[in-house]
Amino acid sequence: MAVPKTMKALRYLADWQAGPAEKKTGEAHKTLHPAASELLANCQSLRRYSKPEEYGLVNIPVPTLRDNDVLIKVKACGVCGTDLHIHEGEFLAKFPLVPGHETVGEVAAFGPKVKGFTIGDRVVADNSELCGECFYCRRGDELLCENFEAHGVTMNGGFAEYCAYPAGRVFKIKNLSDVDATLLEPASCAAHGLDKIAPKMGSTVLMFGAGPTGLVLAQMLKLNGGCKVVIAAPEGLKMDLAKSLDAADEYIALSRKDPSAQFAKLKADNPYGFDIVVEATGSVKILEDAINYCRRGGKLVVYGVYANADRVSWAPSKIFGDEITILGSFSETYKFPAAIDYLDSGKVKVNGIVNKVFKIEQWAECLESMKNKSAIKAAITFD
Repeated sequence: MAVPKTMKALRYLADWQAGPAEKKTGEAHKTLHPAASELLANCQSLRRYSKPEEYGLVNIPVPTLRDNDVLIKVKACGVCGTDLHIHEGEFLAKFPLVPGHETVGEVAAFGPKVKGFTIGDRVVADNSELCGECFYCRRGDELLCENFEAHGVTMNGGFAEYCAYPAGRVFKIKNLSDVDATLLEPASCAAHGLDKIAPKMGSTVLMFGAGPTGLVLAQMLKLNGGCKVVIAAPEGLKMDLAKSLDAADEYIALSRKDPSAQFAKLKADNPYGFDIVVEATGSVKILEDAINYCRRGGKLVVYGVYANADRVSWAPSKIFGDEITILGSFSETYKFPAAIDYLDSGKVKVNGIVNKVFKIEQWAECLESMKNKSAIKAAITFD
């Protein structure tokens, strides 16, 4: 496969200094040097931005490969709520940056030490890169890596025509379409969440929210010990999709105006609460109330993405007296094979979750569809 020297990418540019994103992917650092003539020699168009919310469509060098790297020609890259936080400069984001952390495509090239891949293989990429040497990595807790890097978050990602990843982070796919395969990264996070929750057989589960990752996790919980899974979410597109995917056993379509009566009924109908309560909306208000649905000895899973400034207030006496376990579930490590098995086999259904598809030139429209919630999940596709 012929690989060009430059590629089209969407980039957030904080200043004129080469940042971690460029250094990690092997881009020509001098393309961000103040010398405008040198810059323009490598870019057809580039707008200078001073804030994370500002971005431009640029032509930049295709990443150079390390010995163990695989170069992916991007076919599709998913867009999720995390990207909105990254757009605002939160969620570990480092700038300048090419975002996009749910990359699907074809193998375009690979380094001399790579084995097991051929040009044209359909693949998905795990976006994280871990150091293997820090305090946490040496304890086997790689997800807590002190030098945690992630394509599309701290390093250049998949909102570009090409992206390079370590071969150990690239996985072949078979049955999924390119667009549906963008759900493999969220599904791997759900698989990690499942491991953290470790549900017992016969567990009752309440999930607040019907977003993409939550819908995948709900299905995994049904398949792994959850005898009764209830989804409570606002009426509308996402709840309709949850039902079509058979993601739960019971659905509570909450009124967008005043759901207080429905919340009261939910508590009345389940006087002992639930073994597992998952807060997957990112709403602090719901997270604070979610603990009141936990059965004594139950688990509260903090699964949404929240603003850095968000804070919650719980009564320590309730956590102490009811022996409630509060779990955080962030990202994943080594869960892509499990996610691929679940989705490629059809055991976990994702058809219809991506309901908006855009070209990279339509990034503003894509962002707006995520903000106004007309998109359950969006994807950027390349020809």
